[in-house]
Amino acid sequence: MGDYRKPVSCLVVGNYCHDLLMKDGVVLAKSIGGAAAFISVVLDGVSVGSNFVTKVGADFSYSVSHRPRVCPSSRTTQFHADFSSGVTRQDRVLKRICACDPIIPDDLPDSERFEFGLAVGVGGEILPETLEKMIDICDTIFVDAQALIRVFDSVDGTVNLVPLSDSGFRHLIPRIGFLKASSDEAPYIDLESTRKKCCVVITNGKDGCTIYSGDVEQTISPFLTVQVDPTGAGDSFLGGLVAGLAHGLPVSDAALLGNFFGSLTVEQLGLPKFDSRLLQAVAEELSKKKSQLQSSESLNLQVSVAKPSDHDEFRAALARANALPTSFQVQECRWESSTYPPVMENNSHLPCHSQP
Repeated sequence: MGDYRKPVSCLVVGNYCHDLLMKDGVVLAKSIGGAAAFISVVLDGVSVGSNFVTKVGADFSYSVSHRPRVCPSSRTTQFHADFSSGVTRQDRVLKRICACDPIIPDDLPDSERFEFGLAVGVGGEILPETLEKMIDICDTIFVDAQALIRVFDSVDGTVNLVPLSDSGFRHLIPRIGFLKASSDEAPYIDLESTRKKCCVVITNGKDGCTIYSGDVEQTISPFLTVQVDPTGAGDSFLGGLVAGLAHGLPVSDAALLGNFFGSLTVEQLGLPKFDSRLLQAVAEELSKKKSQLQSSESLNLQVSVAKPSDHDEFRAALARANALPTSFQVQECRWESSTYPPVMENNSHLPCHSQP
């Protein structure tokens, strides 16, 4: 019998950015950035239907598959990431150089309901009232902690973190499904308290990730990789996690898929490009896994985070997919013009809503 359940739909909310990656002051790459950009590569790659709400300025320099709304009076949010040899306590010094308009509740769809909602702001663009509306129109909400706890130095834009309890979002945590945080962000989210209110996933870079749900925790192993640029790894992880759940995987297998896409992302500078053969192999494995699930278990996000009996087999299949010969050479992401930031006419962008 066929599967007559309606297609999975995702609402992704967060601005696109202009990213400048530097090493000791020398420019390594200029790329489109923002969690929404990285997540779109993953969701599109494994055919998960999605609707993006994202804003840019008139200077936005890229053609993208999910059209942003242009705010004529604003510049596109811009970050500088400096991987300095003098920095020993973190991977990079990150600065927000400028910020586009925030995403307000009126920017979100009024006539649609979504199965999954992803709140993935990077530059302070998601407001508490915007997240609250997302909760109202989505069945399950995934939040990246950086959308809640980032603050920006008023002088040079250096990114800092504040406790979740001081962020203005704390009262909404019991209403979300998943909170994703990096190991650097984990001390700021009050893990022991928050894990009792929603499922928390902590990404640990080369050590994989750990899922916390109530009193239970589960560690998900990483994939071997050679890190070139950590930018966007957590975003690709979140995209893989949601993609896995959208295809009916249990939480632990979905987190494994997140680790997989995160490992692929750090191997490239800027926004990653995934080989079509790899994506096809992953799609076939997801289809195989989905067919093995009972229909009553599909998209049941309340199941245990325990690893299923074929978890290691799934991991091996993903590793084999990554070992397939590629049909392209990885290229550094560059601006489409020699100017910085360049201006490119693009009539496909949507007009931005006015601020109240």
